[in-house]
Amino acid sequence: MRRIIPTGWQTQVKIFERYGCTFRRQKGHHLIYHHPRAKRAVVIPRYKEVSISIIKSNMKTVGMTAEEYLELLTEV
Repeated sequence: MRRIIPTGWQTQVKIFERYGCTFRRQKGHHLIYHHPRAKRAVVIPRYKEVSISIIKSNMKTVGMTAEEYLELLTEV
């Protein structure tokens, strides 16, 4: 089974946009996204390497499973 690994912020943007998130605004180096099912904003920092904990937190916010994430990762 594949694991979730750190990726660049551009990859995270592609994955979460494909999942249905829409860009709302930017504050500094943080991109703020909205998802219809999310109770709070999805924040993607513009880091060269986004940590696993941030990725998992954003996944939990939108209700994305690990399988869905890994499938989207192969598409981008």
